[in-house]
Amino acid sequence: MADSKNQFPAVQGGGSLIIAWQIKGKTVLVVGGGEVAAGRILNCLNADARVVVVSPSAGLNPEVAYRVAEGQVDHIDRKFEPGDLDGADMVLVAIDEPDASTEIWKLCKERRIPANIADVPPECDFYFGSMHRDGPLQIMVSTNGKGPRLASTIRKQIAQALPKDAGKAIESIGELRGKLRKLAPAVEEGPKRMRWMIKVSDAYSWDQMCGFSEEDMDNLLRFYAKGEVPSLDVLVAMRGEPDLAKLDLSDATPGASQGTASSNPGLGSISSPT
Repeated sequence: MADSKNQFPAVQGGGSLIIAWQIKGKTVLVVGGGEVAAGRILNCLNADARVVVVSPSAGLNPEVAYRVAEGQVDHIDRKFEPGDLDGADMVLVAIDEPDASTEIWKLCKERRIPANIADVPPECDFYFGSMHRDGPLQIMVSTNGKGPRLASTIRKQIAQALPKDAGKAIESIGELRGKLRKLAPAVEEGPKRMRWMIKVSDAYSWDQMCGFSEEDMDNLLRFYAKGEVPSLDVLVAMRGEPDLAKLDLSDATPGASQGTASSNPGLGSISSPT
């Protein structure tokens, strides 16, 4: 066992389990209507949750009042009552009343409802990190409640380092994956699908993937059976040409793409299963 000590990653306690929590269609109860609540509400709406806001109308800031008026959220025009927890899948508390916040936290614990009490880390089942969003791309930076302002600074630095149109490139890869699953839906095809998608992700640059048309994707899939990935030159030549026999496919190899497609190994992880 001593020989295995340096073979595996060391455990680093004190962290959080960073996950992409799917709350689409679930009910999120937000207690409060100020600036912090507005940010929580937007995060939940972006995740397609059903949001219920409990707050007197006088306590709604302009953004929350707008979302209420537009019907984007349900509004209960009064202070919190225990019965408001009925049917809630998640509770977010953002009020300047420490005692009331703690009481809501205790009620959530009794009902086993995950909750977040703003600015009170010990009374949180989860934290909100600093988020960068570009279409399907979401990057969260968390300091585990120790330095929210620092998390925002780090998030901005990461965002600036990302390639242009990263989200659009990921959209293209996601669409191609969906087409591939329809073409080869069998479970036993899974490993082959993954290997081929890794080749595709590594073979083209961000800009090239952003420029893929529906026709390009359909033509690219014609190489899947042999596990090949064509060069960008071949894909362009195939536009409007249904007969592969008329094309020079010497740039379609079992490995990576050739020709004008540039290496882009950083995209390999995009094809990992979700």
